[in-house]
Amino acid sequence: MLSVTWLVIAVPLASAFLLLLAGKRSNAWGHWLGVLASGSTFVVGLGAFIEMLGLDAEERATSVHLFSWIPGDALNLDAGLLVDPLSLTFVLLVSFVGTLIHVYSVAYMEHDANRRIFFAYLNLFVASMLLLVLADSYLLLFVGWEGVGLASYLLIGFWNHKREYATAANKAFFVNRIGDIGLILAMGLMFTYLGGVDFETVFAAAPEASVGVLTAIGLTLLLAACGKSAQFPLQSWLGDAMAGPTPVSALIHAATMVTAGVYLIVRSAPIFDGAPDARVVVAIVGAITLLLGALIGMAKDDLKKALAASTMSQIGYMMLAAGLGPVGYAFAIFHLVTHGFFKAGMFLGAGSVMHGMRDQVDMRRFGALRTSMVVTWATFGLGWLAILGIPPFSGYFSKDKIIEAAFVGEGWHPWVFGSAALVGAGLTAFYMSRLFFMTFHGKARWTDDQHPHESPKLMTIPMMILAVGSAFLGLILATGDRFVTWLEPVTGHAEEHEPVIAVPVLIAATLVLVALGLLAAWRKYGTADVPTEPPAASLATIAARNDMFQDSVNRAVFERPGTHLTRTLVYADTAIVDGAVNGEAASIAKTGEVVRRLQTGQVRSYAALMLVGLATIVIIAVVGGN
Repeated sequence: MLSVTWLVIAVPLASAFLLLLAGKRSNAWGHWLGVLASGSTFVVGLGAFIEMLGLDAEERATSVHLFSWIPGDALNLDAGLLVDPLSLTFVLLVSFVGTLIHVYSVAYMEHDANRRIFFAYLNLFVASMLLLVLADSYLLLFVGWEGVGLASYLLIGFWNHKREYATAANKAFFVNRIGDIGLILAMGLMFTYLGGVDFETVFAAAPEASVGVLTAIGLTLLLAACGKSAQFPLQSWLGDAMAGPTPVSALIHAATMVTAGVYLIVRSAPIFDGAPDARVVVAIVGAITLLLGALIGMAKDDLKKALAASTMSQIGYMMLAAGLGPVGYAFAIFHLVTHGFFKAGMFLGAGSVMHGMRDQVDMRRFGALRTSMVVTWATFGLGWLAILGIPPFSGYFSKDKIIEAAFVGEGWHPWVFGSAALVGAGLTAFYMSRLFFMTFHGKARWTDDQHPHESPKLMTIPMMILAVGSAFLGLILATGDRFVTWLEPVTGHAEEHEPVIAVPVLIAATLVLVALGLLAAWRKYGTADVPTEPPAASLATIAARNDMFQDSVNRAVFERPGTHLTRTLVYADTAIVDGAVNGEAASIAKTGEVVRRLQTGQVRSYAALMLVGLATIVIIAVVGGN
């Protein structure tokens, strides 16, 4: 199956084009074709995984040649796939979770007249994401990178008849283009200093390159990752991206697009291993984002936007782990996998709540839904316990490993990064418990025209499967360090390092902070009456509700200076460049005007001029002769 891994890209891509070209004739069956195409990618991926398990660790990397792509002297590049433990992990995650979201979408989008087109966009997204993680070069990765950008734009703005949805899609698209500049610059540096843009050439040349070159490449790759994974300072698009249909939120913000930045950093480990300063910056960005996302999540009343802030924070944990180097690479991907399950489950749970509450998203209008939506409450609850890191649920095994790794090292690094990770665990417990209690517990706060009810089985069954993964996947993967061992051919073997604080103390401190956050949320939102209108807020709360004024900062730092620069350039072009050309043209026109007046059409005038000319010539000749 390893040799036909290209099918995981070709099948969903072909189905996307078929659904778009078939037109309304496929309305009756198009959604099931989308489900079948996505499911087939998982079958192929599972077969490749089983085959790879039978190989020795050093043989777990297969190159699949596709075609000659860019033949040339300076740049000669074939299109090919790299199937190894890292890429195959993403194939399994994206295809499995993606297929569950496809099934869920059959019911969720049942009454949408354009459901066929929606599934075409979903499959385009899946194909692009799988191309991104399977590509054997940065240039082919960039094709998938742009593909998920296009597909996310189409999906977020799927209901673009609503102005705010179209605006959100545009915002996500343009912010991601800023990140694209980073990836383009990185490829330019690779080609110039490392001799190519394919992984084999770049990684082979990296150990011999200067630290300055590798640092520059690492920082430009980080810029790309920040845009795609909504990390500081390019995180402002993520909350608005909730405008799309809820299955889109589950697909983009759980297991696929926003994790692409983490994949890029871990895949580029040979570059970052030679650029310790760039790696520290990655960890700093991750630490800032995990705290920033948690603070924003504490103030959001919109159910989906609170989950989006949580995604931002959890990816911050992954970026922090990736910035720790060999000690953290595997844990970053470990948490990425478990997060893909419990966050997708919670997003689908949010969609189920919206389905039963007439698309309401304000948590202040929920409460007591556990009695009328038992399955949604139970499945969402398992995801909640997993993200809190309560043992033995998945988050405990993945996020706590990042906290332990953050406390490894010398100097200020372990104390700053470790403290950020530890505090983030307590904040996560508070804001996620706030979300859970405001939605499912306390007194009912919905209006008389709302009649909450459980969702159909096509929606609840995928939620149940994801809930099982949320509960047990971490335990399965952590047993015997099997997941870390699985990734070692890519991430390398990490030597055992003792944290600056004993591991039992860290575990106890983490659980205490989690318990305190949970209890604080229970007292404020589980037992006390929750007002249906937001109370008067402090400046900090106002800032958090407005995403720490990130849009205002972007306008002040980027948009307005860019506008003024553009206007200045336009003025310079009009006044100087065009002015010089237009001035020369005007002077020629004036000269022609003067000369034209000499052409009177009168014979007497011409004769007089000829006489004057002749006299002038005679005088010159006489004077010159003397």
